[in-house]
Amino acid sequence: MIQVGDQLPDVTLQEYSEVEGNGCSIGPNPVKVREAAKGKTIALFALPGAFTPTCSAKHVPGYVEKFDELKKAGVDEIWCVSVNDAFVMGAWAREQKSAGKVRMLGDGSADFARATGLTLDLTARGMGVRSNRYSMLVKDGKVASLNVEGPGKFEVSDAGTMLSQVKA
Repeated sequence: MIQVGDQLPDVTLQEYSEVEGNGCSIGPNPVKVREAAKGKTIALFALPGAFTPTCSAKHVPGYVEKFDELKKAGVDEIWCVSVNDAFVMGAWAREQKSAGKVRMLGDGSADFARATGLTLDLTARGMGVRSNRYSMLVKDGKVASLNVEGPGKFEVSDAGTMLSQVKA
């Protein structure tokens, strides 16, 4: 499992952009994790799936709500990573009104989840291999703090915990 001090995995996530601009075409665009994290402070959180109850009601809304505070505390970007394709993540971003606040990044083949060692096997529930619920503060591509939730829990990966770690 990835640990504090480790570099983020050298994998590619996908991001759906609805509006063309800043060199991004409409549709899924590759996000090379190490390259995208270079020189930035990132509040990254991962969760089992888009449109799922806790993720939609608490996890993403908390980061959207605390966006201004996180930015003021020194966070350059907020990333939400889930084992879903970029189209699903784009639709979820619309529903969550996260544009300009949280980058919704699809890990369609669970490459990032596997590379971090933070997978969750939900095959018995018909969802396949997913990401565990966690958050991490990333500075210049390295993990500065890591908050992994226990099974079925939502206690340490929330935006409030991340904000306190950024301020520390």
